[in-house]
Amino acid sequence: MILLLTRILSKVALALMVGLLAGCQGGVLDPKGQVGIEEKQLIIVATLLMLLVVIPVIFMTLYFAWKYREGRDEIYEPKWSHSTKIETIVWAIPIIIVIILGVITWKSTHALDPYKPLKSDKDHINVQVVSMNWKWLFIYPDLGIASVNELRFPENVPVAFQLSSEGIMNSFFIPQLGSQIYSMAGMVTKLHLIANEPGTFDGYSANYSGAGFTNMKFKAIATETQADFDAWVAGVKAESIAGSINNGILDQASYDALAEYDADPHHKHEATPVQYYGSIKPGIFMDNVMKFMKDHGKVELLKGTTFDSQMIHDNSAHGEMNHGEMEMNHESSEHTSDDMHMEADK
Repeated sequence: MILLLTRILSKVALALMVGLLAGCQGGVLDPKGQVGIEEKQLIIVATLLMLLVVIPVIFMTLYFAWKYREGRDEIYEPKWSHSTKIETIVWAIPIIIVIILGVITWKSTHALDPYKPLKSDKDHINVQVVSMNWKWLFIYPDLGIASVNELRFPENVPVAFQLSSEGIMNSFFIPQLGSQIYSMAGMVTKLHLIANEPGTFDGYSANYSGAGFTNMKFKAIATETQADFDAWVAGVKAESIAGSINNGILDQASYDALAEYDADPHHKHEATPVQYYGSIKPGIFMDNVMKFMKDHGKVELLKGTTFDSQMIHDNSAHGEMNHGEMEMNHESSEHTSDDMHMEADK
């Protein structure tokens, strides 16, 4: 009886697992990158460790219900209250599992740190990401181009992301490639990912940010060769990609225009089409990160940006104005003093 029940439960569990995994195509359980693969292994190990507690409990529940069913001549012990053997098992197994999970968590937290560059014999591609309402802007500072709702990079080449937001906090997530990271206004977060094979992967925001949230999706395209990626970059710069929207240069004016969104509720559900910028204003990313900082002081991060020189100019002008005001106040005080002396002589 017990053997038959075990076989039935195992077949049901296998069927459920196959059914669940069949719907995992394109998600975290179908990784296409180094980070995603390691995270999948972590999920599986953690799940199996926790099942070490769940499965015996389920089995014992069914077994006890069968063993102590009505009609069985089991010994009735109403005054029984303690068993050292049971207490040892009940406490020892969870403690061991928690210790193992703690060690795994400690190691994986450092190994999968999103700020940690990935080891590779190829140089990283730098991409600056800005989440807007409701679209994604990708800036390639070293290549001098930008794109909207489309991210491209070669396979087996690590990508170093810098992320910020134009307003509402969002979460940047490409499930098949690995970790998600938040983007926040006035802050820069970092993420490192890699694709181990070519393909087109879904990316989106994993943090609700308003009525147009469902349209915050983009395609992450890993090209098969470096030549294919270089050809795409050349096409964006030359504005020669057929059927695409080419917006010219990404400067502050075009950035502000892109960041605007229609308040009409009927337009909130329309996805922003893929767009390209063949050139960019240097420092455009940090300029818009630091605009939220107001005038809290000059920091090392500002060097080399237009915000740096603008702030210096503003401070200089402010200093000259204060100096002029001091001179005027000094002259007015002198006049006031002379008038007082004249009144006293009278």
